[in-house]
Amino acid sequence: MRANTVEAKGWSYMARRLRFNGTGSGGGGCPSVHEDLDSGEVVVHGPPLTEPEDVAQLQHLSEGEVAIVVPRELLVDWTPRERTRQVKTVDLDEFGSLFGKFEHTAWRLETRRRYASDEVSERWQQFIDTGSVGEDWAATPKMRAFRDTISAQVAQGKRVERVRIVDQPATTGQRYLFNSAQGNIGFGEDIRNMWRADADRLKLPAEDFWLFDSRLIALLRFDDDDQLTHVDLITEPAEVVRCAMIRDAAWHHAVRREQFMAEMQRGT
Repeated sequence: MRANTVEAKGWSYMARRLRFNGTGSGGGGCPSVHEDLDSGEVVVHGPPLTEPEDVAQLQHLSEGEVAIVVPRELLVDWTPRERTRQVKTVDLDEFGSLFGKFEHTAWRLETRRRYASDEVSERWQQFIDTGSVGEDWAATPKMRAFRDTISAQVAQGKRVERVRIVDQPATTGQRYLFNSAQGNIGFGEDIRNMWRADADRLKLPAEDFWLFDSRLIALLRFDDDDQLTHVDLITEPAEVVRCAMIRDAAWHHAVRREQFMAEMQRGT
């Protein structure tokens, strides 16, 4: 469903939800490819074909249409390969097994304001009551298994990294994750934070995903109650490159816990 209703001159329409896929300009922005997240249609913009002799050779160019000229590699690199995106949907157990299988890097973007699964633990209640999650991060067998898996991977020189987007002021769920991050960092993760205003300025998407070894995307799917329900695995090259670009931008601008804590205390 399209999210934004635009009103102008007494009429309204549902604005498209367009996602930037990539550009062939080396970063200058034109020509570029966007994708309609609802219809799957592709929007391409670039310099128009203007010479009358060239335009006259085009077939089926209707009134109101504009022909543009883009490099062939723009379409090869940034438009979907299939009519519909090819994904493999897996349950949470199969998703969890990926953390013991990656070869080099596991990187996460977290953008949500709330994760319902956090709120069912005793640590959550302790945080609500005291403002701290305490020392025992791995309080359940599932948590201990995750800790041991990540510790073993990091011991082999592999990297596990996250960027968490935080509102201003931070939501209760975001403050809980910021507090509990001490445990994750203690067993080898590198977790950094970024204000949502900065993420919006960088046009980072409101998506939650893991990127494994710069080749496999695990896109996390949530229901209306903020509960993680399943995970879509994606290997489409253009989509993997898009997520790698998101990673590079987010990682470059996110800051370590100590600096972000100081910013939170200053209210900046």
